[in-house]
Amino acid sequence: MLYTRTTLRLLGQLLPPIGCSVLTTLFAVQGRYAAALLSGLAATATLCRLIRFYHRQAAKLTFLFNSIENGDYAFQFSRRNDSLVNAPLNRIRDLLVKARDETIEQEKYFRLILESVTTGIVIINERGNVMQTNREAIRLLGIEPFTHIVQLARLNERFPALMREMADGESRQLVCNSDEGAETLSVRASSIVRRGERLKILVLTDIENELSDREIESWIRLIRVLTHEIMNSINPITSISDSLVSRIGEVTDRQMQQGLETISRTAKGLISFVESYRKFTRLPAPEPTLFYVREFMEHLRSLALATVPEGGRPVEICLSVEPEDLILHADRGLISQVVLNLLKNAIEATLDTERPRIDLSATIDSREQVVLTVANNGPGIPPEVADHIFVPFFTTKTGGSGIGLSLSRQIMRLHGGTLKYRPGAEGVGAVFTLTFK
Repeated sequence: MLYTRTTLRLLGQLLPPIGCSVLTTLFAVQGRYAAALLSGLAATATLCRLIRFYHRQAAKLTFLFNSIENGDYAFQFSRRNDSLVNAPLNRIRDLLVKARDETIEQEKYFRLILESVTTGIVIINERGNVMQTNREAIRLLGIEPFTHIVQLARLNERFPALMREMADGESRQLVCNSDEGAETLSVRASSIVRRGERLKILVLTDIENELSDREIESWIRLIRVLTHEIMNSINPITSISDSLVSRIGEVTDRQMQQGLETISRTAKGLISFVESYRKFTRLPAPEPTLFYVREFMEHLRSLALATVPEGGRPVEICLSVEPEDLILHADRGLISQVVLNLLKNAIEATLDTERPRIDLSATIDSREQVVLTVANNGPGIPPEVADHIFVPFFTTKTGGSGIGLSLSRQIMRLHGGTLKYRPGAEGVGAVFTLTFK
């Protein structure tokens, strides 16, 4: 029906000027000049009408294209007049609006996926402008707003150049120093051409925990081998020396007896020493329970204050829990070992401080993770020492075993969390952060 009406309307526009032109010619041939003049005027009028019709339709098309170019679809041509052109133009507009809405929904869908992944995504153009990023990338880099790769110079002055130079398929490892401590990131680059512009896609992955897990597993395997071999060698020595000591009488050479006793004591001391390292490889599996953090921290504060040396300066341990009813799901006994060890270390670190202060706080971060922090106002840990504090057996204390912090990190690893150190700001010496994921 529409096709028929459109055809009739088109014929109605074309037939009058054609008919008038034919009549003008016929009258002129017959010598009827007055009639020819009138029909010629009629032909001119109908032709002008046709030209105006053409310009109206051309103006509509121009308006349509300008609106599309500007992204403005808030228009609609009359459905009553000029249906010959208006109906197809309205249909084109409806199709474009539908395509736009589908594109917007698709962008929302991909954006939601981008924000949900646990991998950082950064998209930059050839000028280094950041075209798109996600929350994980902002968290890993600690830069917000992130608009240009020159901002990466805050983390390391070489990072902007490295990002520009990375080729498709290339991977690199970058070490970023943030407020939460050092993080090792794996960066992989790829590129795509979009609307004639080449974009580089950088995929950021935090591999700090992966590296720590591998390091700890290597230490555990080494410790198991060493303790096994040492125990196998010491046990016979201890047994034989004890047997010989028991058989030596008062009349026997006193020097030999003392020597055997020394061997026995040394062997037993070495066995005790090795047993302490076996704890590192024989931690029980955590048995998580729910408990209130405030009560937990108050109990540990009391235990830690009891370890302050007599005659020393009184240590102030300040508690902060936000929210007040914060609940933690973890193995209370194992986590108590970790926090108490950190508090004891903090007390020792502030022995020579005029007003010793330790801040024990708990909160929830932007990723809904419980974070416990132990900070002190001591002198801090020297940089050359800080890189090794989590290495098993490493210690700067006289008589220390060197497994306290490494054991604490192992406990946090079994909980799926992390234990990190960072130097404090002004007035704060060292900060240890426990994050429960």
